Amino acid sequence: MSENNREGKRTARERLAMEREKQKARERRRRTLIVAAAVVGVLGLAAVIGVIAAGSDGDKKDTSGPVVAPGGATGEDSLTIQVGEDGASSTLTIWEDFRCPACAQFEKAYNPTIDELAEKGQLKVEYRLATIIDGNFGGQGSLRAGNAAGCAQDAGKFKPYHDVLFENQPAESDDAFAENSKLIELAGEVDGLDTATFKQCVEDGTHDSWVGKSNDAFRAGGFRGTPTVLLDGKDIFGDQQNPLTPDKLKTMVEEAAK
Repeated sequence: MSENNREGKRTARERLAMEREKQKARERRRRTLIVAAAVVGVLGLAAVIGVIAAGSDGDKKDTSGPVVAPGGATGEDSLTIQVGEDGASSTLTIWEDFRCPACAQFEKAYNPTIDELAEKGQLKVEYRLATIIDGNFGGQGSLRAGNAAGCAQDAGKFKPYHDVLFENQPAESDDAFAENSKLIELAGEVDGLDTATFKQCVEDGTHDSWVGKSNDAFRAGGFRGTPTVLLDGKDIFGDQQNPLTPDKLKTMVEEAAK
């Protein structure tokens, strides 16, 4: 075989090897994009459902009675439940609906980081409630769960009960939280909450009108859906081109605390 033929075959092999490596790299990038899209898509799809719900009144329940705010509620019209110290350098405002699947996904992913930052005194968290899923699917689960969370706040147990509700969230179309008995049953998972006072508050709907007024404030704010997450008043969760992560949130809060 001539030297030219050998050189030609070697060059061809090298080109083939290079092409294979390029193809492998393209395949790796494709798989990475698919995985990333799937992760973002889970939150994105649920958020879209929240957006749709935010634009629908559905069979809106009567919450026009006297507004009884839970003990320790803060902010304008006492519509906010605060967790964390007043002197924290950053404030995280979270609008949530206990029937909203995107809210449950947000809590699962971010709750450990939020709790850590609040315990360090670096973050004050303002929880605010909406009932948009009741409007979209019908039923009263968002309202009833919101009232029960207010009853838990009266007992100084809002945050642990809030977490239990999201951990036990039914399917979005399942109005299980409309049953007071279910909400009272879940109170048994929070130390010291399953009391006669809590049960009476849940069954009487003591804070129904307060939850309704909170939802009115959510609509008046023109928010896109739940969860809506604001850091010092700026929406940090709605940009799908630059998605928030727990690490990004931690970095922003720690930088502000310096």
